[in-house]
Amino acid sequence: MLGKFVQSLRRAPVLSLAIIFVSVLAAAFAPHLAPHSPIDPDLAHIRLPPFFADRGSYDYLLGTDWQGRDILSRIIVGTRASLGVAAMCILIGGLIGCTLGLIAGYLGGWIDLLIMRTVDLFLAFPSVLLALIFAVTLGPSFWVVVMILSFLIWPRYARVVRSEVLSWKTRDFIALARIAGAGPGRIILVHIVPNVLNSVVVLSTLQVGWAVMVEASLSFLGAGVPPPTPTWGGMIADGRNYVDTLWWISVFPGIAVMLVVLSFNLFGDWLRDTLDPRLTQI
Repeated sequence: MLGKFVQSLRRAPVLSLAIIFVSVLAAAFAPHLAPHSPIDPDLAHIRLPPFFADRGSYDYLLGTDWQGRDILSRIIVGTRASLGVAAMCILIGGLIGCTLGLIAGYLGGWIDLLIMRTVDLFLAFPSVLLALIFAVTLGPSFWVVVMILSFLIWPRYARVVRSEVLSWKTRDFIALARIAGAGPGRIILVHIVPNVLNSVVVLSTLQVGWAVMVEASLSFLGAGVPPPTPTWGGMIADGRNYVDTLWWISVFPGIAVMLVVLSFNLFGDWLRDTLDPRLTQI
């Protein structure tokens, strides 16, 4: 067992893990890591290109926008908004979805039918469109975005957890627990939940990329976390009218979104292969 774990570590996506570590670090300590204020304008340093271009400055490594705000500082602080929204919506939506999935899978019958038809209804609609409708209706704010994404993400957890429960509840050790007098609550919490945690962890890792993309899309459309808080999607939107002259305003936040989403997806794929013994190569 230890040998298989060591082999899986050798195949770990090191670059993806490094990007995830840096992103989490930036989100946790953003105000201390940002070299300049991400909000206050500095008219003495407007429209500076990145350090590697003509007129670039090492004091502003990724350049500044038309108000003199440092792009690197805004990207660092924007990490907190993107990962904060992702973490909170996965925590809230995952808890709701896992609970309903456990109930539907174990109890079955009309409860399972009702929950799963609700899941199918939610999954039938485009998530970004629904998120945009709710965000415009309720008004943009951090917690509104969190609640909207939690509202959209729980069906994914419910469907995965239900399928796992349907498999585990027919095992012999569950039948023995019933014979021993264990009630449904104890069976679910003690015997089923530990066996579905692997799938939940993998799904959560993969959903981070989805949450970051949806949050960036809402911010780009003006329905996400409102200014003056910097967000990656908002920065991309700010620079869309200056792509031909101030291209770095949109390009660098776009690269940040791409790297974080890709890194979490690659890490999730590796985690799935590592935690699922059926996919582990000897």
